[in-house]
Parts: sequence; C-alpha cells; structure tokens
Amino acid sequence: MTGFEKRPLGRTALEVTALGLGCATLGGSRVPVSRAEAEAIVRAAWASGVRYVDTAPFYGFGQAERCVGDALREVPRDEWVLSTKVGRLLRPHANLTATERQQHLMPFGAVFDYSYDAIMRSFEDSLQRLGLGRIDILYVHDIGAMQHGREGHPAIMSALRDGGYRALEELRRCGDVQAIGIGVNEREVLLEAMECGAWDAFLLAGRYTLLEQAPLDDLLPKCLSSGISIVVGGSLNSGILAGRDTWNYKAAPPEIVARVDRIKAVCDSHRVPLAAAALQFPLAHPAVAAVIPGPRSVAEFAANVKFLQYPIPPALWSDLRDAKLLHPHAPTPAGFLEPRPDSP
Repeated sequence: MTGFEKRPLGRTALEVTALGLGCATLGGSRVPVSRAEAEAIVRAAWASGVRYVDTAPFYGFGQAERCVGDALREVPRDEWVLSTKVGRLLRPHANLTATERQQHLMPFGAVFDYSYDAIMRSFEDSLQRLGLGRIDILYVHDIGAMQHGREGHPAIMSALRDGGYRALEELRRCGDVQAIGIGVNEREVLLEAMECGAWDAFLLAGRYTLLEQAPLDDLLPKCLSSGISIVVGGSLNSGILAGRDTWNYKAAPPEIVARVDRIKAVCDSHRVPLAAAALQFPLAHPAVAAVIPGPRSVAEFAANVKFLQYPIPPALWSDLRDAKLLHPHAPTPAGFLEPRPDSP
C-alpha cells in the first residue's frame, strides 16, 4: 500500500489525503459503471492509501453513495474522511428508460431544495444510503448562476441564507459533521457565499487547473486569509487534459483545444504526460487540500496514481510560464509527490 501526504482541511481537525477519490463517475450517468465496478474502484483507492472520498446523492441518483458505503463499511471509520452533498432531494421515479437502466441509475429523480428542512432530510437520507453512522464534510451542491441561471440564482441564494445555512451550522455545532462547505463549478458564487457564512472548505470543479487559473486573482487569496481549504475537482477539465475532447462536460470549443495543444506541446518537450502535469499542478497552491479526480475504472485510478507521482522537471513549469500558459502568480510544484511507505 502506498500512502499519500495528508493535509489539514480548513481550520478543522480533519486531514485529507492529497489524492482523494471523486465519485461522480461512479454514478454512471456519462459512462456506464456497474455497481460491482464502482465498488472495485473504491476498494482500489482504499488499498492504495487514499483516505478521502467525495460523493453526492445526485451521482447515479443514489448509486454512488450506496457503492461507497458498501465498499468501505468494514474498514476502520476513523481512518478516512467522507464528504457528500446537499441541495437535491431524491424522489421515486419508477419508469426508467432503457438508457437509464443501461447506465445503472437508481430509480429516482432529483429535486432542488436548499431549505432548512430539505438539508436536514438530505443529510439523514445520505446516512441511510451510505449505511454509515457519520459524514465528515457536507457540501452544498450546485448553487450558482451556472446551474440555475442568472434569474433563478437570487432565489436559490436566499433559500440557502435563510434556511439551509442554518441547518448546516446546526449540524456542525452539534458535531454531526465536522466541516461544511460548497461544491460548485464556478468561483463567483463562492465569493458571494463568503460574505454570508463561515465555511470550512470549498469543492471547486474545473476552475483551478492547468488550463484555467482565474481564482488566483480573487478566490484563492481570500480563502488563504479566511482559513478555507479548496478541494479541486475536475482537475482534468472533464477530460480535455487527459487526451479526450470534452471540456465543461461537453465538446471543447476550438480556442480551448488550441490552448490545450500548446500546453501539451510543452509537456511533450519534457516527456511528461499532460495528465501528470494537470494532476500535480493544483496541489502546489497552499489553499488546496486535495485533488479528487473521478476515475471510470480501476485502471484509470491506477493511472491517476502514477500521474500524481510522475517526476516533472522544474523547467516544464518555467516553460509554461514563459509561454504565458500559466498565471504569473501561479505556484508550481517543487517536485513530484513522493509516496510514503505506509499510511495509517
């Protein structure tokens, strides 16, 4: 077993491994993943030394949470950190289409609800789907204009401020969770939320990557000064930084493809896989606690581990900066992440 560096999560007592397991793919909504395959991925992560797992009710409409609980129920609970999300309630949806059955989705649909009662119900429902007695981190899932539109966003934020946040604070104060945060694909809503809540961590997907570094201008400095950790989801930008053609969950536009081609050319010149540079880059920032790529198979998970430990010469980062492919203030890794001989 290989151990991974552990990092503190905000100002809490929690520590997460720098490599975590993102479980969006385990839901099978984009690429079909069976329950057996999903559980095998979770077990492979555990065997490798990963001790942070992130899931959500929305992933497979309950499948991902069930697979995480079934795969890890027998391992010592105090040795790993679990996050899941609130903001959607699952409602029975009996008539699955043939495609949905092929995707191994559970027979539910999701309804957005950020009220006090919905947050409390979602937390209890997740405990039952997981079959576990504790959730460590609770993220509010998919608030923001990207998800709800500019017209719908104010009402969503109002519901969260007036009810949902109170539920989160109560759960944290009573010790039912140790940390609360927000999990989204846009930094703007995180900046807004910082004005009306005391958060421990933000899960930001796709916005602080080797391809995109706008959060260096505002969000990341504010997180450092506020003691809020960033968990980086989507560090491969939906696949475009791993050799696929998708960005933001759809076909990448020409300007994104062109920028990725330029980054890849620099990586190729140093004989470094693009995915290795992409996985290692975010971890150089002091606000970042973990990266949580979402593998679709055990083989993909194993590849991610190798990429994270791939030796990258400092000249690669210098060349990217000289080519104006990195933000001028972006921290870069000093070296590859040495595996430890063991982990707790």
